[in-house]
Amino acid sequence: MNAETTHEAHNTPHSLSVRTPWLDIEAHQWNPDAKHSIVLAHGWPDSAQSWFAVANILAAAGWRVIVPSLRGFGQTRFLDDTTPRSGQLSALGRDMVDLVQAMSLETPVLVGHDWGARAAANAMGLEPAIASALVMVSVGYGTNSPDQPMSLAQARRYWYHWFMATPRGEQTVRHQGAEFARIMWDTWSPTGWFTEEDFEVACQAFTNPDWADITLHSYRHRWGHAPGFAIHDNDEKQLHPAPLISVPTLMLHGQEDYCNVPETSAGKEASFTGRYERVLLPGVGHFPPREDPTRVAQEILRFMDSM
Repeated sequence: MNAETTHEAHNTPHSLSVRTPWLDIEAHQWNPDAKHSIVLAHGWPDSAQSWFAVANILAAAGWRVIVPSLRGFGQTRFLDDTTPRSGQLSALGRDMVDLVQAMSLETPVLVGHDWGARAAANAMGLEPAIASALVMVSVGYGTNSPDQPMSLAQARRYWYHWFMATPRGEQTVRHQGAEFARIMWDTWSPTGWFTEEDFEVACQAFTNPDWADITLHSYRHRWGHAPGFAIHDNDEKQLHPAPLISVPTLMLHGQEDYCNVPETSAGKEASFTGRYERVLLPGVGHFPPREDPTRVAQEILRFMDSM
């Protein structure tokens, strides 16, 4: 792991480059000398900056905080040009495992929003001892399978999934990625939650040369519209059906989430053999770390303190 220190204050991020078997992962770290660590993984279409306000609060509370850019986002790059640009959810989980191991983190807390929630939960499914606790934000567990129960109202909200399975959708992602992402930001939460600068900074993460390939493959593969890659076959088998999660788990879901309706995270208790808690956030939409970072950080700290 190579680290470039940009500031010394515990509440200011340091830039990191973390090499794993497949990737050179861009990451940001706060409070590196703290005893206990927590990893915050972002979603789609978003960037690592989505967690920075939460990270500052957690670092001030004494946590070592690591915020990576997922494959296909920001400055994260593949080490080999021949590696498949897979967006498989199992690959995201394996990336999380690889990050924890490459940084020699000792059973950190894994936290994820949207894609990041799937990555964190899948990491637990692949390596049950990799973390001490799990926090999922805006995505309920057990919602990776193409045969999952789904209401027509939820299917309607997934229009962008189906759109990306078409040639027109592919061209849109490849040539109008920022405009496409803006639709999600404008419609997944109550209005007024972000500034133009917020969106412009997030869009910088979408200039990654692999962003379009990974975005398209992720949404196509999860519904059976694209094949998986052989390098992920063993992990795919391990994650289907979704394994039980044994570590304490907190689920945070905005009551005004217009992408994944709150009902999609309800009734998941049977998937957890340890402590499980679900908290609904009033007035919050699909992007809780951005919309209400103080509440999100407080809920995480409360849950950790009660363990």
